[in-house]
Order: sequence, then C-alpha cells, then structure tokens
Amino acid sequence: MTKPEIKTRLIEGHQSFIQYIDNLSEPDFMFSPNGKWTAGKQMDHIFLSVRILCKALQLPKFFLRYKFGKSNRPTRDYDTVVKKYRDKLQAGGLAPSPFVPPAIPFEEKAQLQAKLRAKVETLCKQLDKFDEQQLDVYILPHPLLGKLPLREMMYFTIYHVQHHLEITQRNLK
Repeated sequence: MTKPEIKTRLIEGHQSFIQYIDNLSEPDFMFSPNGKWTAGKQMDHIFLSVRILCKALQLPKFFLRYKFGKSNRPTRDYDTVVKKYRDKLQAGGLAPSPFVPPAIPFEEKAQLQAKLRAKVETLCKQLDKFDEQQLDVYILPHPLLGKLPLREMMYFTIYHVQHHLEITQRNLK
C-alpha cells in the first residue's frame, strides 16, 4: 500500500468504527457480555493505541533511529502483518496495561468519538513527514509484534480498528 492508500484506509476504517459506535443506544454502548469490553472500552482502546502512535511520530527522525534503530528486513505486506497479529492473539496475546481502557460512561461517547477522530487526523498529517522509502526504514516497537517498520505499523493500525469493530459487533449479536 502506498502512503495515500494507507491514509485513506486509516480514515475510512476509523470513521466506520466511530459511526457504528455513534449509532449505539446507551444499553448497547454499556453492554459487557461475560466481562468482555463494552463498546466504549473498545473505542477507548483504539484511541489509546492511536494516541501513542501519534506521540511516537512526533519525535524527530534522528531520535526514532537512535531509540529504535532501522529496519533490517523487507517490509511485509498487509495480509502477512494481519496473520502475524492474529497468530499472536491465538497464542494468548493480550493488550498490555497501558492499552487497557477504564470504564467509559455513555455520557462521554461523543467526546471520545471526537478525540479519536482528531487523533486519526493527526496521525495522517504526521505521516506526511515521511516519504515512501522512510516508511520502510524507520521502526517502532509493538507490544505483541515486536519492532515494525512504520508501513507495517500503519497496516496493523488499519487492521486493529477493523478487528475491534468486528469484536464490538459480535458482542452485540
């Protein structure tokens, strides 16, 4: 995927998730089947994930290279990244504590949606600092997948929101 395609998919995927959450009634938004995350927690988890990614991309490029190194392998495609993530989840992988959301009251739904929308917009603007080649050179750590080139991290982020939308939909069936 090229950078413009990545940005489009980021915006569309997060917008679909936000729109789905927006249409939920209070009982659906607060529903927690068998102790699983509510729709509000799912959305806050996505927000926390995008927020930390935005913080990392605010760092100067020289610091990213110094702190995390640079990629020493070819960038994997979207489907390969998704498969690796699913395999980690199947093996028992869970969100680390900084990404486990607190309870989200229904009254905070609109505010959280606005915050997530703004963070995704920020993320897309931050991607403009990187050219196509740099997306395959600079790396960031992922708690389950290890160090990923920025392009793969964006692939993960595209899939991640889709994954949590599907979980939310499944929980409400």
